[in-house]
Amino acid sequence: MITVIVEFKLPQTLSREQAQATFQGTAAKYQGMPGLIRKYYFLSADGNRAGGIYLWNSRADADRVYTEEWKAFVRGKYASEPSLTYLECPLVVDNLTHEIIAD
Repeated sequence: MITVIVEFKLPQTLSREQAQATFQGTAAKYQGMPGLIRKYYFLSADGNRAGGIYLWNSRADADRVYTEEWKAFVRGKYASEPSLTYLECPLVVDNLTHEIIAD
């Protein structure tokens, strides 16, 4: 598994409620996405940065999404270049399903 942290600076400060409403506009496209296990949207405490934390089955699954077209979409929506950090994820503790998941 691989975790990817995507982060971008917002053109204007957002409240939690504004961020939630904005994120609702893209959430459905991630449902059922091949290789995506989970996505968390986030907003910094000061409301100036936002992004997502993704858990993927593989780097190849992630790379199929983070294309130049996807980056252009993010730039168009948030007026900011997204930064991507890739992290190996050898183990997940899931307290909702009571599982420990290894890849």
